Amino acid sequence: MADATRHGLPPEAYEAIPGRDYRPYVAKTESPREFSLRAAITGSLFGILFGAANAYLGLRVGLTISTSIPIAVLTVLAFLALPPFGRIGSILEANISQTVGSASSSLASGIIFTIPAIYLWGRTPDLTKVIAVAACGGVLGVLFMIPLRRLLIRDEHGALPYPEGTACAEVMVAADRGGSDSWPIFKGILVGGVVKALGSAMHLWREVFSVAVPYLPKGRIALESGPALLGVGYILGFRIATVMVGGTLVSSLVLIPILAVWGADRTIPFYPETEMLIRDMSPSQLWTRYVRYIGAGAVACAGILSLIRAVPTIWESFRVGLRGFRRRLDGALAAPDRTDDDLGMPVVLTITGAVILFLAFSPFVLGFVDSLAARIVSAAMIALFAFLFVTVSSRIVGLVGVTSNPTSGMTIATLLGTSGVFLVMGLTGPDAMAQAILVGAVVAVAASIAGDTSQDLKSGFLLGATPRRQQIGELLGVVTAVTFVCLAVVALHKAYGFGTPALPAPQATLMKIVVEGVLSRELPWALVLNGVAIALVSAALRIPALPFAVGLYLPASTMTPVFIGGLIRLFVERRARHDRALLARRREKGVLFGSGLVAGEGLVGVGIAMFALLAGQRPEGIGPEWAGPMQPLMPLAIFAAMAWLLFNTTRVRT
Repeated sequence: MADATRHGLPPEAYEAIPGRDYRPYVAKTESPREFSLRAAITGSLFGILFGAANAYLGLRVGLTISTSIPIAVLTVLAFLALPPFGRIGSILEANISQTVGSASSSLASGIIFTIPAIYLWGRTPDLTKVIAVAACGGVLGVLFMIPLRRLLIRDEHGALPYPEGTACAEVMVAADRGGSDSWPIFKGILVGGVVKALGSAMHLWREVFSVAVPYLPKGRIALESGPALLGVGYILGFRIATVMVGGTLVSSLVLIPILAVWGADRTIPFYPETEMLIRDMSPSQLWTRYVRYIGAGAVACAGILSLIRAVPTIWESFRVGLRGFRRRLDGALAAPDRTDDDLGMPVVLTITGAVILFLAFSPFVLGFVDSLAARIVSAAMIALFAFLFVTVSSRIVGLVGVTSNPTSGMTIATLLGTSGVFLVMGLTGPDAMAQAILVGAVVAVAASIAGDTSQDLKSGFLLGATPRRQQIGELLGVVTAVTFVCLAVVALHKAYGFGTPALPAPQATLMKIVVEGVLSRELPWALVLNGVAIALVSAALRIPALPFAVGLYLPASTMTPVFIGGLIRLFVERRARHDRALLARRREKGVLFGSGLVAGEGLVGVGIAMFALLAGQRPEGIGPEWAGPMQPLMPLAIFAAMAWLLFNTTRVRT
C-alpha cells in the first residue's frame, strides 16, 4: 500500500529524475481495484454533464475550461457518498472515473470550434454525421497518443509537468490521505469558487485589468483575475511560464505597436479586416484580426518542428511495441510491469486503420463533396494532421495545461492545408468548404482528446495506474459523452442560433473566415508566414519554440497571471532551497492550493454555463459600477489578494 508517512505525492513527482526511477504513489507490485462499474458510471455521468455545459460556454465566449480537476474533486465526493461509505476506496478506481469523465470537455472543444461554421453557411448537417465526426476524432486522438506515452509521460518526466494531471493526482492523494493534508485543496476550491462566482456571476468587478504602456502606440499590459490561471502558473513553474510570457510580450509590446505605427496613415482597411481602419482599432481588435494569424502560423511551424524532432523516438516506440508483441507471442518476453502496460500496438493499428478506411469510403461522414477521390484525400489529410497535432497537443498541454491548449491554432493550420489541397484539386464551392470544416473537426477533436489523455496518463503515472485501463477508460468516455455533447450543440443552435449575440461562436467564425480565405484566394498569407518566421528564429536562438509560440498566440491577459504564478513558486522554492524536506512540503502545499483554485473556478464556471443553458441567459449580476473610481483597479486588487493567499498557504512551520 501507499507509504503512510507521505503527506502527498513524493517530491520526485516534481523533479527532473529519469521516469523509470520514479516510485509512484501505489507501487507497481500492487494490484488494487481499478476499473469498476462504479467508476465507469460515475465518470460517464460527470462527462455528460460537463460536456454539455462546456459546449455552451465555448459557443458563448470562445473558450472552454478543463474539467479534469473539477471531475476529480466531484469523483472523490461521489465515492465518499457511495459504498464503501466514508472513503474513496481504491485511489486508482477514482482515477479511472476521472479519466472517463474528463474526455467530454475535449470533445466539446473540437466540435464547437468547427461545426458551427457549417451552420453559418446556412447548411444543417445531420446529427448523426456530427456524432460520427466527433467519435472518429476522439478515437484517433486516444489511439495516436498511446505510442507517445513512454516518450512524453515517462521519459520526459520533470521536463513536462502536465499541470492538470499533476493537480488531479494531488487532489486524489489528498483525499486518500484525509486529515489536514487535504485542507489546501479545499481552501483553494473555496477561494477559486467565490472569486469566480462574484466576478463572473455577480459581475462585481471587471475580470481584466489593463494599462497602456507609455511611448508604445496601442501597447498594453493586461492581467486577468481568474483564479485558475494563477494556479496553473504555480503548477507549471517559473521557467516555462517565463518562455510563454515572452511570446505574449512580443505580441502585445512589439507586433501590435508595429501594426499601429504602420497602419496609422492607411486610408483603407487591411485584409482580413474589410471595414475598420487600423488606426481606429483597439489593441484587442488588432490582436484578433491580425496577431492571431501570426500566432497560428507560429504554433503550426513550432508543432512541425516538434514533430520532426520526435519522429525517431516515435518510430522507435512503434518498432519496439511491435517487436515486443511478437516476442510475447513466442513466449520470449515477459509481460511488462503493470504501470507500463499499454494497449497493444496491433490493436492500435487495427482500429486506427478501420477508422481511416471508414472515413475514406463511407459517404455518410465526409460526404459533402460527392467524390470518392475527395473523400480519400480528406481521410488522408485527417490521418496526417491528426497524427501531427496529437503529438503537438500532447506536448503543449504538458507545458500549459488543457485550458490553454491552442486547439484553434492547430485547427487553423489543418484548414489551411486541407483547403490548399482542395484548391489545387479545383474544389472551391460551398460543398468543398463544408468538407474542409469536417476534416478540421475530426483533427480538432483528436488534438483536444490527445491533450486530455496526456493529462490523465500523467495522473496515472504519478499514482501508479495501469495505462491500458486508462486508455480503455478514455475510449469509453468518448463513446458515452459524444452523443450528448453533439445533442447540446444542435439544441443550442435551434434555441439561439450560431452567430447571434446569445451564441456568437467566435472560434467557428474564425474557421469560416480561414476556409473562405483560402478557397477564394484571399487569406492573409503574409501574417501567417510572419508567424512561421518568428517560430524559426526562436528555434534558432534555442528558445523553446512551442511554448514561445503558444504565448505568441494567446492574449497577454491570459499569460500574465500564469507568469506571476510561476514567479511565486520560484520565490517559494528559493526560500527553502537549503532544506529538501521543507522544499517538498512548501511546493506540495502550493500545488494543492493552486489545484484548488483551478477546481473552484472550473466548478463555478460550469455551474454558470448550466444556469445559462437552462435559463437562456447568463446571470445579470450587480455590475462593477458600485466600486466607483476604484472600478479599474478591482481586478488587480482581487488578483493580488489571491497571490498573497497562495504564497501564505505555502508557509510551513519548521
